[in-house]
Amino acid sequence: MKSDDAAQSTAKGSPSLASNWALVWGDEFDCDGLPDPKKWAYDVGGHGWGNRESQYYTESKPENARVENGRLIIEARKERMGENGYTSARLVTRGRAEWTYGRFDIRARVPNGRGTWPAIWLLPVEWNLGSKLWPDVGEIDIMEHVGHDPGIIHASAHSKTYQWQANTQKTATVDISDATENFHTYSLEWSPDEIKAFVDGVPYFSYKNEGKGWESWPYQRNYYLIMNIAIGGAWGEAKGIDDDAFPQRMEVEYVRVYQRVE
Repeated sequence: MKSDDAAQSTAKGSPSLASNWALVWGDEFDCDGLPDPKKWAYDVGGHGWGNRESQYYTESKPENARVENGRLIIEARKERMGENGYTSARLVTRGRAEWTYGRFDIRARVPNGRGTWPAIWLLPVEWNLGSKLWPDVGEIDIMEHVGHDPGIIHASAHSKTYQWQANTQKTATVDISDATENFHTYSLEWSPDEIKAFVDGVPYFSYKNEGKGWESWPYQRNYYLIMNIAIGGAWGEAKGIDDDAFPQRMEVEYVRVYQRVE
């Protein structure tokens, strides 16, 4: 990313940041075609992804992931691939860029349609704690949205102690009524002491390190970024899937990662 990219933040909707944040990585999506392979890889397959999801995630398929007109398009489609009735994409920075702590700003518009489940989130690079199971190893959700509950944005932190299977995850929601119509900046600040989430610079979620070990705070090592649209699944299909709603897109104007300057 060019050194003057941060100066474009106001014009493209990024909340203003204090001077102790330095831009360390990002993608402005200013070159049409497939996502930049130096920055993005793909998770591929259709095995349900631990949530009984219905989509097959493709690789380097422009119908599912492409850059056009200054935006990343992740598109879920009603089409069969293998045993799956839908296709989509799951882009990851794993192997390209990974971070311990920082601020993440992603300006995006989420899809509409019952059965869609877009997410912007983080997973650890290595699964080598006392448990090697997900989500015991840790997961941080910057933004989740399900189509059957339009406009409700979720941020969460999952661990061995606090996780969705037991409905004990650390989580909060905010009502962004036009989330499917307009772009908003979804942000995370992650430090050794606290995880905080924001929409358009307004905080709505905070989880502080309780000092009880990795079981409740596995967030002290490298994580990578994920952006995807799932279809169906344990949460996304709670009220069924509206096949007439497809195709559906999540559009992303930029991804910017900052770290603190000491």
